[in-house]
Amino acid sequence: MSRTQARREVTLAEYVAATEGVACRKDEGVVDESPRAYKPIEAVMAAQSDLVEIVHTLKQVVCVKG
Repeated sequence: MSRTQARREVTLAEYVAATEGVACRKDEGVVDESPRAYKPIEAVMAAQSDLVEIVHTLKQVVCVKG
């Protein structure tokens, strides 16, 4: 999903639920930053498994836009 598509499809309530536990703005101006607007990191890393070795997996705790 693109960020433009996320602006059209992701509701504020869905964004708030998806970012629970993450310190970030929770308003209409940032719904395009919804986790749904990005590819799952597991799929991205699996696609390049012959190039990389996963050593650590990080969890997002903050999102700064702007």
